[in-house]
Amino acid sequence: MATRATTHGDTGARIAADLRDAILAGEYAPGERIRQDELAERAGASRLPVREALRMLESEGLVTLVANTGAWVSSLSVEECYELYEMRERLEPLLLRMNTPLVSPADVARLDALADAMEETDDVEQFLRLDRDFHLSCLESAPTIVLGDTVRSLWNRTQHYRRAVTRRFFADGDHSVHHDHHLIVGALRRHDEDEAEQVLARHIRRSRLELLQHPEVFATR
Repeated sequence: MATRATTHGDTGARIAADLRDAILAGEYAPGERIRQDELAERAGASRLPVREALRMLESEGLVTLVANTGAWVSSLSVEECYELYEMRERLEPLLLRMNTPLVSPADVARLDALADAMEETDDVEQFLRLDRDFHLSCLESAPTIVLGDTVRSLWNRTQHYRRAVTRRFFADGDHSVHHDHHLIVGALRRHDEDEAEQVLARHIRRSRLELLQHPEVFATR
């Protein structure tokens, strides 16, 4: 029994990881129904680990489960997204401040390379992958009990809407995002906690305000 439970748990975690990646990559749209039988068939598994996987992703805010009905990719209203971005605007800079004294020269060199790679690409999806790697890598050095998981959850829940605002920045030829990334790298190199925190707060605020100009990207409630 213990072996079977462990197997189901491992399979559920693998299904959750694959589905998480697919949702974050935009392969599922907000509000799209998730077919549990298709997930089970694709994974070569029963429905039990699929249900476990969906519960994991529900706890991360990526999936909405409705009892006796099914599962959908979570979507946000403009009000919900605004609130989540305001939370990011306050919590993520705090977490970056905590990490700034702990970032190593090797970390800074890698972040600098990621900032350069983002500036060189004209592919939105490539930019989004690099951007996620850049920002979350800035936040890995300081141990936290709640804050780190909270910030990662905010990133996951707003991913689709970050994609929308990034497309707008690309279309408008707005290079401010790259300037911010290089400023963050410089602040981390100097271990300047105040500068790192302030630049990141402005960076997130700019995205929040841009999103508010485009209500068409949000779910209709």
